[in-house]
Amino acid sequence: MRTMPDRRSPRTRRAHAATALLAAVMALGLLVLAMAPAAWAASRVKDIASFEGVRDNILIGYGLVVGLNGTGDDMDDDPYTRESLIGMLERMGVNTRDDDLSPDNVAAVMVTATLPPFARQGSRIDVTISALGTASNLLGGTLLVTPMMGADGEVYAVAQGQVQVGGFVAQGEAETVTKGVPTNGRIPNAAIIEKEIPFTLEDMESVKISLRNPDFTTGRRVANAINTFLGTEVARQLDPGTILVRVPREYPGGVVALLTDVEQLRVEPDQLARVVIDEQTGTIVIGENVRVDTVAIAQGNLTIRVTETPQVSQPAPFSTTGETEVVPRTEITVDEEEGNRLTVVNPGVTLQDLVNGLNALGVGPRDMISILQAIKAAGAMQAEIQVM
Repeated sequence: MRTMPDRRSPRTRRAHAATALLAAVMALGLLVLAMAPAAWAASRVKDIASFEGVRDNILIGYGLVVGLNGTGDDMDDDPYTRESLIGMLERMGVNTRDDDLSPDNVAAVMVTATLPPFARQGSRIDVTISALGTASNLLGGTLLVTPMMGADGEVYAVAQGQVQVGGFVAQGEAETVTKGVPTNGRIPNAAIIEKEIPFTLEDMESVKISLRNPDFTTGRRVANAINTFLGTEVARQLDPGTILVRVPREYPGGVVALLTDVEQLRVEPDQLARVVIDEQTGTIVIGENVRVDTVAIAQGNLTIRVTETPQVSQPAPFSTTGETEVVPRTEITVDEEEGNRLTVVNPGVTLQDLVNGLNALGVGPRDMISILQAIKAAGAMQAEIQVM
């Protein structure tokens, strides 16, 4: 059977091709929009969990900062600074025990740092410097050699370098201006790692995954995602926050390659029904799964305003009698906000319905905190309230 020739003009054929292409693009766009919410809601395993052995370690040290411009510790008020300076000089062969050592350009500081996982000997890390005594400014100082110890008392790094301070102090005869915290500074790449933490991933036959927000549902979803990806039952949930993964012997690349692939898997975390309240700032955060049963809400405040407007009473001009006196005038206003009415919140309302109902009362964040706590006390809110 022969194919009939296309007798349409080239312009007509181009127009039909452009129309077909536009229709295909629109269909693809609708498909992407339909799939977008599910993709956006899912999170990578690496964003919601941590792996066994992959962790930071805290380091701390005590040292001296020298070279300050008269803003160091007062040796009379901070004797430990003087003793530390004397001990350091003695280790360098200088005897100052019998001298009145009281410089004002030395400050005792605490040095803190975080040792990243699998940091190797010879690599560098940043340190933070914080004044310990009466020093007023660490600007321009130099941290002397300071050993950095871990929780086990072992020295893992040694720090030294020029202190960088973000704040400053400008002082005059009648005014002082302070920006930031000049008694706190930072030294980039100041500490050299001298000792490594012994830990090898390749020797592990199983790995534990810890959820940052423990939850039974989220833990099961992570285990199912791993088993589906590997095609075998190698992951199981031990508790709400821990998933145990057995490393397949035939997996190419071993443990490191397995964790690299697992951390890219996407899982939709489950959320607790929770309301977080910060009473200091008036901040309220309401979770998506918060539900409220049938409840009637009324909000109103009793406001009493007292205004004093004293008036001056004085005799007529050129009068020889009478005295000038201040006559008090007091005005008291009572506002009971009688215009406020009860608002009924229907059972099982969503977060948006709850917010709309509270906004309908015209209340601010402070009053909304009291309302939420009252709803919870009445047993009508199926959520946990966490006060920060």
